[in-house]
Amino acid sequence: MPRVDFEKLTAAPDEESSEKIRCRVIEAQLRQIKRFKNSRIHNNSEMGNREILKHCKLDEPSLGLVRSAVNQMHLSARGYSRILKVARTIADLAQEEHILLTHIAEALQFRAPTEF
Repeated sequence: MPRVDFEKLTAAPDEESSEKIRCRVIEAQLRQIKRFKNSRIHNNSEMGNREILKHCKLDEPSLGLVRSAVNQMHLSARGYSRILKVARTIADLAQEEHILLTHIAEALQFRAPTEF
C-alpha cells in the first residue's frame, strides 16, 4: 500500500463556494415555482397529500428505506410526509428530477432524534 502524505490527510476537503451554493438554491427555488405554477402552492414545504403523491414518487430501494424508517423510528403520517418533502427539496438542490435513495437517506439524517 503506498504511503499517503500527511498534508493530504489533514487538508480540508474542497468546499463549495457561497456563490455556487446561492446559485443552486435559486435554481431549486425556480424548479419549485415551475412545478407548482398552476396551483396555490409555491414550494415543497407547502405540499399536501395530493401533491406529495404526484411529486414524491419513489423507486423500490427508496420506498424500502422509508418503510424501514417509518417502522423503526415510529414515524407518524406527518413525519412521513415531512421526510418526503425534505427529500424532494434535496433532490431539487441536486438538480435531480426524481427522488433517489441518497436523498431519502439525507432527509432521514435531518430528523431530530426522539426518545422512547
